[in-house]
Amino acid sequence: MLGDDTVNATLADLDHAPVADKVKVTLRLLERVTRDHRALTPEDFAPVLAAGVPADAIVEALNVAHCFNTITRLADAFAFEVGPRSAFDAAAKMLLTRGYK
Repeated sequence: MLGDDTVNATLADLDHAPVADKVKVTLRLLERVTRDHRALTPEDFAPVLAAGVPADAIVEALNVAHCFNTITRLADAFAFEVGPRSAFDAAAKMLLTRGYK
C-alpha cells in the first residue's frame, strides 16, 4: 500500500511526487483519458511506452481508470454519500486479501 503521505503528495504535485517516473507518466495519461478522451492520439501513449511501461500494464491502468470514472459518474448522478474513512480502510484490506494491488 502506498500510504496517505505518498497519495497526498502525488495528488498535490505529480512532478515532485515520491513515485517512480513510470507511475507519473501513466497518471498523466490517465488524467488525459479522464478529462479529454476524445482528443487522444498515439502521441499521448508515446511517453508512457518510452518510460518502459509495458502495453499490458497500460491496458490494465486504462481498465481501472474506466471503472473508477464510471463509478464516479454514477455516484454523482445518484448523489451517493461517501462513507467514513473507516469504511474505505476496511474495503482496502478486503481488496488486498483478494489480490488487488
